[in-house]
Order: sequence, then structure tokens, then C-alpha cells
Amino acid sequence: MQNQNIAPSSTSRDKPFVIVTEVGTRDGLQIEKTFVPTEKKIELINDMIAAGIRSIEVTSFVSPKAVPQMADAEEVLAGIAKRSDTRLSALVPNLRAAERAVRTPADALVLLCSASNTHNRKNLNRSVDETIARFPEVASCLLAGANPKKVIGAVATAFGCPFEGDIAISQVLKIATGYVKAGATEITLSDTTGMATPVNIRALVRAVRAELPNVDLALHLHNTRGIGLANVLVGLGEGITRYDSSMGELGGCPFAAGATGNICTEDLLYLLAESGYETGVDLEKAIAIALKAETILGRRLTGQVMRSGPRLRLHAADAVATAAG
Repeated sequence: MQNQNIAPSSTSRDKPFVIVTEVGTRDGLQIEKTFVPTEKKIELINDMIAAGIRSIEVTSFVSPKAVPQMADAEEVLAGIAKRSDTRLSALVPNLRAAERAVRTPADALVLLCSASNTHNRKNLNRSVDETIARFPEVASCLLAGANPKKVIGAVATAFGCPFEGDIAISQVLKIATGYVKAGATEITLSDTTGMATPVNIRALVRAVRAELPNVDLALHLHNTRGIGLANVLVGLGEGITRYDSSMGELGGCPFAAGATGNICTEDLLYLLAESGYETGVDLEKAIAIALKAETILGRRLTGQVMRSGPRLRLHAADAVATAAG
């Protein structure tokens, strides 16, 4: 497996390092009705890499009929100017998707299962138990051959479901354990529809850590109810150092009405920097990416730092005036 160590190798850093996984071209674009040209997706991803983003969830190997925006998965992955310290990942919801994905430059592939049976049937057309039963064959496909892929397990609706309400922690643990048995070494707890709160973030992270202490955990949060970054602060307090986010706060689930965007990449980067964490990402370049995405989509995005900039940014004219006055 390649590019598994995406944190800096230097031990001289004083600040703790947090890995930000940009999911804008996957989760961010999947609900956009207008197809974004393949070359524009590649351009955005290359800009992300140039900005210092080391982990990017590029696309999803789903049926083009179900999610037309992801029809160019292979072409996008093939066109990226990848660096040696960059991890490219993609979503693989079933064996057919895995068989497509293993032939691409993706380094890591993400298996998916919702903790809610209702949402899982809407998303994957299977029950939770049926999905868990297929983990081994999908993971085996990804781990076979001369260039095995890293296997990541994502638990969708882990913090609540708009159809079923609160989700039992035991249900999430059942899915996470199934992933680990199949060969996953990283688990993403996903707040698919923005139902996470500081209380259930803390409770679930602690429960998964107690059950699976050797698994690397990540949080995939949405800002549907305005507390996405508050949940990040709770995650940081629990020692979580991996977070998914999307340029300009793009995103949402096509199978759950009202599920709005992921937490915003630029807002997350600003929060982390102001809280004493290092990401290796250039915030100004990340802002430029969000503005470019806005131009490509032809509508205003909802990120906040992309409008205001960081609090200590001074334009040249302001700096001159300050020095003179």
C-alpha cells in the first residue's frame, strides 16, 4: 500500500497535527444537478494538492444512473497530478465498485454502511446485516494483488437518522467491528444528515475506542444545524485528529431531504489554526479553491471564512495605512 503516512514525518513540530480530508469533489458535488466537467474537477483537485491538502476523497464508484455526477470517476483519478505525500481515496459501496476502483490510482477505498436500516436501504438497497455480510468479499478485492489498497470503513448516520431517530451505539459497534474483521484499519464515523451533538460525539467516540482501541478514527461532520465546528472541538478534546470537510461547505445526502453541506474546509482550517493545531494547508489557497468552485457552479456558497478571510489578514493598502498612521 502506498502513501499511508500522510502526517508530517518531522517530530520537531510544537503543534499537534490534524489531517483534513477534502471531500468536496465527492460528497460536495454528488447532489449538484448540473454536471461539473471532468477537467474542472481535476483542476480543483490539483489546486487542493498545491494548497497542501494531503488527503482527498476524490469520487465515488456508484452507478451513473443513481449519481450522474460521479460517472467520470476513473477519468478524474487518472488526470490528477498526484504527489508522493498525497492520499487519494474513493467510495466503493459494493463489489462491482471495488473491481472498478482497484484499477485506478486511488490509494485508499472507502466501504459504506448506514447504521440506520431505513437509510441503508435508500442508499444501498440492502439491509445493514446484508451489507455487513458483504464486507469480506469487497475488502478482499481491495487488499489482493501486487498493489493493495488501504481499506476504510465509513458508518453513515452514526449519530442519528432522519427516518429512525437516535441510533444505538451497539449498532455502530456492530458495523465497525465488521469492518475491522474484514481488514479495515481506519473507521470514519459519519454524521450524514447533521444530527451529531457534542454529547453523542463524545459518547460514540469513547464507545468505539473502548471496543476497538487499535483503530484509527475519523469524523465526517455536516453543518445542517449549525454546530458542525462545535462538534469538531469535542472531537479534538477526545483526541480525534482526522476530519472530513468540503470546500465552501458544499455537500449533502441525496437520499435524505434537508441534509445540507459538510463542515466547510476553510472554516475548519481557520478553527484549527486559531486553536493551536497544524494542518500543513495554506488557508489562503483553500479560500481561492472555494471561490473557484463557486464560479464553476455559478452560485454563492455558504462558507464564511471564504468571505471574511482570516482575522489577521491585512490587504496591502491597509498595511501601508497602518504603518503610516
